[in-house]
Amino acid sequence: MNTSITGKTALITGSTSGIGLGIAKALAEKGANIVMNGFGDKDQIEKTRQEIASFGVEVLYSGADMTKPEEITAMVKEAEEKFSNIDILVNNAGIQFVSPVEDFPPEKWDAIIAINMSSSFHTIRNVLPKMKESGWGRIINLVSAHGLVASPFKSAYVTAKHGMVGMTKTIALETAEDNITVNAICPGYVWTDLVEGQVKDTAKARGITEDEVINDVLLKAQWTKKFVTTEQLGEIASFLCSDAAQNITGASIPVDGGWTAA
Repeated sequence: MNTSITGKTALITGSTSGIGLGIAKALAEKGANIVMNGFGDKDQIEKTRQEIASFGVEVLYSGADMTKPEEITAMVKEAEEKFSNIDILVNNAGIQFVSPVEDFPPEKWDAIIAINMSSSFHTIRNVLPKMKESGWGRIINLVSAHGLVASPFKSAYVTAKHGMVGMTKTIALETAEDNITVNAICPGYVWTDLVEGQVKDTAKARGITEDEVINDVLLKAQWTKKFVTTEQLGEIASFLCSDAAQNITGASIPVDGGWTAA
């Protein structure tokens, strides 16, 4: 069975760091050209672009603001002009804000819904025509365990992620006969530089050890007591792009150490 994605082009939103970068590296290692997207230091982004290109693929960077539909459309158009087609779309861009709902700033709600959910609608509607024309496509939505269960004080994030699960199912049905699959990966806590910083800050703020933050706060609901890694998510995304996964569509795949099994 052919599982190669060599020569395919993958657009990964929010891929200048963290989960998105891990997936970009995994897909590049398997031969896919990459369209990076995200914010950050210009020199660091270029360094990252070159690092991904070292796998022998072409890498395009777009700084499109995922809250702006016109910039998303322009990003897709630029990528299609360079590579002719976007074969793989990974919707990963996201932000978080924690607050009781009665105190939740409306502008934070709007931003989270825009980036964590609406941006995926805009990327998908832009890439689908050429995916259908080519007769092949893979859409992967990075959703989080919070697309399957809720936590307090995260109303906007949980709402957006639950919405992404519904979007995944709906578009999977719409594209089921077009050789396009649409799936959601739902990770628990993932070890990234951002989370590492949160561990240090939380330990200092609460006057507890970093190990206590990890085991008693972050990993409390993950029964394996292990963080998900970006490398693991990259491999799962790669599998979903393979021919072995051609009949997996509309699925929400928990990668959460048993969190949502309890």
